[in-house]
Amino acid sequence: MPNRRAVITTGVAAVLVGCGPTIGSYTGPEVTRIVVQKAQRRMYLMGAGSVLRTYEIDLGFAPVGHKEIEGDGKTPEGSYYIDRRNPRSAYHLSIGISYPNAQDVAKAKALGESPGGDIFIHGAAKPSARGRKDWTWGCISVSNKDVEEIYSMVRLGTQIDLNA
Repeated sequence: MPNRRAVITTGVAAVLVGCGPTIGSYTGPEVTRIVVQKAQRRMYLMGAGSVLRTYEIDLGFAPVGHKEIEGDGKTPEGSYYIDRRNPRSAYHLSIGISYPNAQDVAKAKALGESPGGDIFIHGAAKPSARGRKDWTWGCISVSNKDVEEIYSMVRLGTQIDLNA
């Protein structure tokens, strides 16, 4: 006869797993680069010499210009790379961008400020958050469904080019 504690623990674990984000597997061409066109509010996953996927995006609440200091509400511009993944993000799922780089740090320091950090591609904290345009503090937001697909396709080290 199974131990009662083991049965309860297994049941609770099964429920918790069922409540998490759905991350499918991806077996298509490798994503070799991400291109963000801020003005068009579009993000492209590139691979095998072509566009693999296109997504509508929201940006920081002050979307024009390059992020310079913490709290400015701007999304960075320039070349970075994917440096971390967070399956337990408050924003459904999140994929970290390597901002700030040494140049960003030096520029902010010259201004006597912090460059900020924690810039991610992520979903919405609540489904209703997607109804607003350019609501993040500098991140790139997509729908929860889209971030699940992106999360399954993009690997650590993938280059991301953020263009005006």
